[in-house]
Amino acid sequence: MSEKRDYYEVLGVSKESSPDEIKKAYRKKAMEFHPDKNPGDSVAEEKFKEANEAYEILSDADKKARYDQYGHAGVDPNAGYGGGGGGFGGGGFGGFEDIFGDIFSAFGGGGGFGGSRGGRRSNRGSDMKINISLSFHEAVFGVEKKIKIKRSEECSVCGGSGAEKGSSVKTCDQCGGSGQVYVRQQTPFGTVQQVHTCDKCHGEGKIIDKPCATCHGSGVESKERTINIKIPAGVDDGSILPLRGQGNAGPNHGSTGDLLVYISVREDILFKRNDDDVYYELPITYAQAALGDSIVVPTIDSKIKLKIPEGTQNGKVFRLKGKGIPNVNGHGRGDQFITIKVEVPRKLNRDQRNALNEYAKVAGEEAHPEGKRFWNRVEAEAKENHSKKDA
Repeated sequence: MSEKRDYYEVLGVSKESSPDEIKKAYRKKAMEFHPDKNPGDSVAEEKFKEANEAYEILSDADKKARYDQYGHAGVDPNAGYGGGGGGFGGGGFGGFEDIFGDIFSAFGGGGGFGGSRGGRRSNRGSDMKINISLSFHEAVFGVEKKIKIKRSEECSVCGGSGAEKGSSVKTCDQCGGSGQVYVRQQTPFGTVQQVHTCDKCHGEGKIIDKPCATCHGSGVESKERTINIKIPAGVDDGSILPLRGQGNAGPNHGSTGDLLVYISVREDILFKRNDDDVYYELPITYAQAALGDSIVVPTIDSKIKLKIPEGTQNGKVFRLKGKGIPNVNGHGRGDQFITIKVEVPRKLNRDQRNALNEYAKVAGEEAHPEGKRFWNRVEAEAKENHSKKDA
C-alpha cells in the first residue's frame, strides 16, 4: 500500500474506544485476514500486516498519544518524534502474544509468529517518562531546561557483556544463540511452526559462567545524568515531547529507549489560550467607550496602541492578526483577540453624579436607541396578546 491509512479506520474503531474495544476489533481483523486462513491471498496478507501495525500503535498508550497528536509522523522513527512504527519487521508481535495465542489455537496450533509466547527477549531499553511544568511565556516562546534523571546505562565494569572480567560468555548450545526453540506441528492447514523461549538460557541466547557483580549479569547499571531539554516554541498543555535514545539502555548491548517529556503549562494572569490564539479582556471606562480613545495594550511579546472608536459597546471584540502564539510546527502565528469590558462605576461622588444627571437630561431617549426599540417590541407584543384574548 503506497499510503498509510488511518489506524482507527483500519481497525474500525474511534479515538474514544477503550483498550478492550480496540483489542476486540484487532482480534476480529486478525482472524479474518490471517495468512493461514487465506493462503496465497496477497490482499488478505497486506490487510493482516496493516491491522498488526495499527494495533501495535493503538494498544500502546505512549504511541497512541503521539499518533493522536502528530499522526503517522508521530510514530515514524525517521520523522524526529521518537516514535516506532509497527509492521512485521520491528518486533511488534511481543505485545500481541495473548491475542495470537487465541488466534493460533483457533487454527489448531501456532504459526511462525510464536503462538506459545515464545521468542527471544527484546533487548530494547524501556522508555522513561518525566513531567515538566512551564510558565505561559516559556511554553509560548520555548525554553531550555536542565533536568536530572536516573536511567539505566551500559555497565561500566563489564562493558555491557554481563560477565565478570575473566569469565566466559558461551552461546547457548540448546538454541544456538537465538533464544528460541522451534517445534513443528501438523494442522488442518498444513505444517506450522511454534516458537518457544529457550528454557536453558531463558531467551538470552547466551550463558554466563560468572555474572558481573556490578550489573548482576544484566549488562546495565543505574546512573544519574543531567540533560538539556530544548522545549520548542508553541507547545501547549498536555503536549508530549519524545527525546529519542535518552531513555534506559537495553540489556546485552540492546538499543536505548526514549525519554518522553510530558508538558504542563501554568495559567497566565492576563492571557487565555485556545490553540494558537490568545484572548484577554480590556477594561475601559464609560467615557472611553462613549468618546473613543487610543489605549496602549499588551500582546504576548510587545505593546501596541489600540484605537477605541467612539460608541464602542461592551463585549466588542478586536482582532490583532498574527499577534498570537507561534505554531509548534512552524506554520506562522495565531491571532490575539481583545474583548472590551466597559466598567460601570460602583460609587459616584456628588460632582460625578450631577454630571451624569445632566448628561441624562441632555441625551434623553436619543442616547438609547436599542433600549427604545426593545420596549417598543415589548409594547407591540403586549397589544397583540391582548387582542387575541378579546377575540
